Amino acid sequence: MSQKDIERSRAARPSRRAVLGAGSAAGLSLMAPGALFAQPADASRLRIGFISPRTGPLAGFGEADGHVLDLARKALAGGLTIGSRHYAVEIIDRDTQSDPSRASQLAKALIGNEKVDLVLVTSAPETVNPVSDACEAAGVPCLSTVMPWEAWYFGRGAKPGEPSPFKWSFHFSFGVKEFLNCYLSQWSLVPNNRKVAALLPNDADGNAIRGSLAPALRAAGYTIVDAGPYETGTTDFSAQIAKFKAEKCELFVTFPIPPDFATFWRQAAQQGFTKQVKVAQVAKTGLFPSTVEALGPLGFNLSSGCYWHKTFPYKSLLTGVTGAQLVDGYEAAARKQWNQQLGASMSLIDLGVEALKTSTNPKDKAAVAKALGSLKATTMMGTIDFTKGPVPNVATAVLIGTQWVKAPSGAKYRYEYVITENSGDRNIPVASKLLPYA
Repeated sequence: MSQKDIERSRAARPSRRAVLGAGSAAGLSLMAPGALFAQPADASRLRIGFISPRTGPLAGFGEADGHVLDLARKALAGGLTIGSRHYAVEIIDRDTQSDPSRASQLAKALIGNEKVDLVLVTSAPETVNPVSDACEAAGVPCLSTVMPWEAWYFGRGAKPGEPSPFKWSFHFSFGVKEFLNCYLSQWSLVPNNRKVAALLPNDADGNAIRGSLAPALRAAGYTIVDAGPYETGTTDFSAQIAKFKAEKCELFVTFPIPPDFATFWRQAAQQGFTKQVKVAQVAKTGLFPSTVEALGPLGFNLSSGCYWHKTFPYKSLLTGVTGAQLVDGYEAAARKQWNQQLGASMSLIDLGVEALKTSTNPKDKAAVAKALGSLKATTMMGTIDFTKGPVPNVATAVLIGTQWVKAPSGAKYRYEYVITENSGDRNIPVASKLLPYA
């Protein structure tokens, strides 16, 4: 990745917004009742902050977090014995409303007012990066997941080949290598002309992918037709669609937020682009049933990379539940179709608790950070190993190929989410042949 690309991939820093003004309803909404005054430190209690987007444009990522948090709280109801001491454990969760500024302020409030010992954060640069930055500045251990690690690491100021600038923040997730392997495997399953239409936003995800994945795909023999960075909230994609049609692209890759993709894909259908697409590879928006269902029939046969599926053959370290048990419990409780963030949020909590346990002194923030940096454990997402890199403070997770297909007549839900390739982990069963989009 060039210096220019690295700079462009920096996550948008939260603006300085006076959300905590005295008597302001907006400011008070950031805090739980009673959180206006700092909590006293409690040597016998561990406090874990959990931050995710449960409302707003990124709400699909946080839709199932309530269920996961319920399971974790039940498992931790008796506390933890670490070394010779017993600790009560409290998880304090917060919703960013998909707002980076709010995410930063929530992290600062958890650190300053709630005196948390560890912060867990998940889902997209708009959430993860501002929270990680707040923890880094305050000297509080932070563990994050579910965004490309390059956008987390380089997007926050780290430089290739230089020592990590981070002491307190750690991240486990897929990266460009995992996307590349998954996409090459997935695309080989359907005959195509190896011409890729790339619709990439001007944000941390889009710019990191443009700087790293696009060159790797070119090196693998694909022609990349990049329509240029677009701004979030774009309402007219006619120019991009015309370019993709003129170049006769049969493969499509994108990393949008849900409203932007819905706008683009409907316009692409109206203008005839979807008829020539053999594989539509949709990251971010293509992960959850709620966002795919919103497209109606246009969502059938969309493909995505999957970081957790109910058929992954691994259990939760903390709760002991399998993927099938986690999904069945969620669908019964929420009366909604399961989504892959269930396993990711469970894995995040599992690893956070493991770090507290292996630190020997969970009230010592430096000890917890050290434990995070040397952590190796098998979660519901597979084995996460911080000792292997690829860079300091980062561990990689698998990404496998999946597709949204029309469910059989009489099924409970309209779509089925099926695994079509498993190059990232051969222990994960392939369930279906990849179908061409058009």
